[in-house]
Amino acid sequence: MKPIQDCCGRRGWLKAGAGTGAAVLMAGIGLRTEDAQAASLSQAQRDALTPDKIIEMMKRGNQRFRSGKTTAHDYLAQKRSSASGQFPAAVILSCIDSRAPAEIILDMGIGDTFNARIAGNIANKDLMGSLEFACAAAGAKVVLVMGHTACGAIKGAIDNAQLGNLTGLLTKIRPAVEATQYSGERSSKNYAFVDAVARKNVELAMADIRKRSAVLAELESAKTVKIVGSMYNLETGVVEFLG
Repeated sequence: MKPIQDCCGRRGWLKAGAGTGAAVLMAGIGLRTEDAQAASLSQAQRDALTPDKIIEMMKRGNQRFRSGKTTAHDYLAQKRSSASGQFPAAVILSCIDSRAPAEIILDMGIGDTFNARIAGNIANKDLMGSLEFACAAAGAKVVLVMGHTACGAIKGAIDNAQLGNLTGLLTKIRPAVEATQYSGERSSKNYAFVDAVARKNVELAMADIRKRSAVLAELESAKTVKIVGSMYNLETGVVEFLG
């Protein structure tokens, strides 16, 4: 089955540049269109993309996912082409929830993104180190923090759940519970409140990254990297990018 010809699918990555950037892309793939659609990103292709273009690609990938017209990925070809080196365009910090796999809901392939998953998509010290590696050492240009609706970790933080090591993790979400302005019922049984806290948790994670990672803050200040947030709706499949 041939991949769908979407402007921001695998072929879209290769046409994303303009002028000199486009020339670099085409030189890098040698005009081998079908191989390019199947293969993972090369350094030349990734480097020709801007943070804004990468975010637009993510948005269009989510549109394809919602419409049921995702790219027909050749994962074996992507595996082969990335075995000797990887050049992901973004790093995604998301929740471990089985219903919210970032690569799938954004229609990404092998080698397109780094992916860090932890309950409640919190940005602790070790995860920040991973984000710094992805951007400063490996060249990723977007840090996407992704929360989602009906998040169990958020519910647990609201309820002050106590369970082994999870207890300490949930305390890192409590600031989002306290900071969420909400006039209705503030309980885990109120899904609107849960989702409001999840959104606030994404916002605080982004602020925490900027505050506690001088490396990423400097890259963002230089406009080399963009730190953005998003919320994934489990029911509609929509990924809403936060301003």
